[in-house]
Amino acid sequence: MQPGAALPALYAGFGCRRGCPADTLEALLRQALDTLGLPLSAIAGIASIELKADEAGLHELADRLARPLQLFSPAQLQPFEPLLSHRSATAFAHSGCWGVAESTALALAYQAQGTALLLLPRLTLGPATLALACSR
Repeated sequence: MQPGAALPALYAGFGCRRGCPADTLEALLRQALDTLGLPLSAIAGIASIELKADEAGLHELADRLARPLQLFSPAQLQPFEPLLSHRSATAFAHSGCWGVAESTALALAYQAQGTALLLLPRLTLGPATLALACSR
């Protein structure tokens, strides 16, 4: 990124297995941002599927970053299915969504900006998945 250039607003979508620690989620997020050469301050919000409403690691990460955690229903995520880089039958069987990380990142970007583009497709670290989206 060029000095003085405005940071893009990025939206992080997370999927994770039960009990995934906030440290793992944060490590994955930092890894993704390092790949793009962007600071943590570029993250405008984080999202997941409403099935993860009681997932302590996601709430802890949101608190650490002082960013809102937005949860989406499978029905809210369905319109973003054509934009996914891949579709997981396993994710669909568990959640009703073909890709939690990518779908939730896209949904949050769209909700915030009115447009959505998958900037970084699904990355995995242990029990966690992450995707980053921005506005077009």
